[in-house]
Formats: sequence, C-alpha cells, structure tokens
Amino acid sequence: MNFLLDEVAAAEVLRLQPKTLCRWRWEGRGPAYVKVGGAIRYRIADIDEYVARNRVAQNV
Repeated sequence: MNFLLDEVAAAEVLRLQPKTLCRWRWEGRGPAYVKVGGAIRYRIADIDEYVARNRVAQNV
C-alpha cells in the first residue's frame, strides 16, 4: 500500500518549508505528487525516488 503525505508532512520528511514544495511544483521540479480532489499528496515512494535521483557522490 502506498501511503500519502500532505504537503506539510512531505516537507518535514525532506526538511524543507512547505512553500518550497509549492514553488517546486509551480516550477515543474521536485518529487512527483498526486492530486486527490483538490488536495496535493506525496507518495513516500516518490519522495524516496526523488532523494535517490538527487544523490551526489563525493570522490574522497
């Protein structure tokens, strides 16, 4: 089962402000999201995928 997070909870997971996720949606970037009625929701799997895609490996 895919659990859905609201914008505030998703922002907490990413340690961002909810306004940042709102701006990213407007700019067409950030994690994938779904609209349930008029509500924006984020799947945990999509947040995990977004984090993995943006991983930067440092060669030390």
